[in-house]
Amino acid sequence: MSEPTLFNLQNEEVPDGFAPLAYRMRPVTLDEFAGQEEILAPGGALRQAIESDRLPSMIFFGPPGSGKTSLARIIARQSKANFRQASAVSSGVADLRRVFAEAGDELKFHQHPTILFVDEIHRFSKAQQDALLPVVESGVVTLIGATTENPYFEVIGPLISRCELFEFQTLSGTAMKQIIERALADRERGLGKTRLKLEKSGIEAIARASAGDARAALIILEAAAGLNAPGSQTIPLATVEEAISRKPVFYQKGGDLHYDAISAFIKSMRGSDADAAIYWLAVMLAGGEDPKFIARRMIIFASEDVGNADPQALLLATAISRAVEFVGLPECQLNLAHGVAYLALAPKSNASTRAIGAAMRDVETEGTKRPPKHLRDAHYPGAKKLGHGKDYRYPHSYPGGHVKQEYFPPGMARRSYYEPVDRGFEKELARRIRELGRKDSSGG
Repeated sequence: MSEPTLFNLQNEEVPDGFAPLAYRMRPVTLDEFAGQEEILAPGGALRQAIESDRLPSMIFFGPPGSGKTSLARIIARQSKANFRQASAVSSGVADLRRVFAEAGDELKFHQHPTILFVDEIHRFSKAQQDALLPVVESGVVTLIGATTENPYFEVIGPLISRCELFEFQTLSGTAMKQIIERALADRERGLGKTRLKLEKSGIEAIARASAGDARAALIILEAAAGLNAPGSQTIPLATVEEAISRKPVFYQKGGDLHYDAISAFIKSMRGSDADAAIYWLAVMLAGGEDPKFIARRMIIFASEDVGNADPQALLLATAISRAVEFVGLPECQLNLAHGVAYLALAPKSNASTRAIGAAMRDVETEGTKRPPKHLRDAHYPGAKKLGHGKDYRYPHSYPGGHVKQEYFPPGMARRSYYEPVDRGFEKELARRIRELGRKDSSGG
């Protein structure tokens, strides 16, 4: 395979000492794999399937750094099947079909099966997931998907029904300690040649800071080793804490950068800075944010911050949400950038937002009230006997399609909730409100 988005992990060499520690220390055998004892227990279904090289199609799901990709790489090294990895970010349907064609030939002419590993499978579009169905069902490929999301929400039902699901748990303190100690001791891939040691308090601090994420723990450990005083064989707790404070911020759903980036994204669009908004879009996409989440926020923004100043904004945002769902990554980043630029440069109004906020506060404080009788439903038998619909004035029967009558509940003073701004199309809406007000004051 020559495509940059498809990899054969069986030919991958053990990384040299210049690679990051977290990469070098990826386990290469089941014996090195720490954690997930519940699904990898000796004699368990998954372990037996791996050891016998008779794997079903399956989906690994769980938090970042819990070992999903590492286990897939172990399977790649142990299996006699061809092993291919597809990137959910940059592999299109055409890439997948090339893999399927090669897998079909291998199976037909050489009786050689193919395992396809799809990391972040939740980021595949529906069309990409649909393309997997026939080859998984027919056995042309054995699928291993990995996702940090609940597959029942992010993977199509027909694909789930053809796979076994294995849930990975956040790594325990014991597993984190094993990972850290193995990295300190390993002379070939780890820090063993440095003979550095960590106090128990330092190991516990790393485990707490990394919150069960093995990758994060090894990044902190490597940073602490680099900060340690020359000639000192023991890394003190203070150095570990300094490394923790310096560690790169990981973009994870639920993490600080997730909330900070989406906040900066929204505020940049609200501030009409298209360049900054597109930058934060890139940060989120590069960090693995679900493009559907971004599209949903854009739909909300179109009503919350643009509103009727540009009524086309909501139509465009909704269309882009559909495009994201239909196209998927990587191409849908173009659709998102298209929408972000438009929303950022659109005239802004939060008049609708303020209107519903004020109305909701009145409903919450004053309770719900019944409509006046002339506005109530008069279509069911007996409604007219109750006076429903009586004296209702049908606006289309009056000049200009407008007639003065009471629309608020009886006894409730009229409120002005919607107050359009003097920008964009809302200038026209403000003019209409003034004109309707003049008609009402003159008797319609």
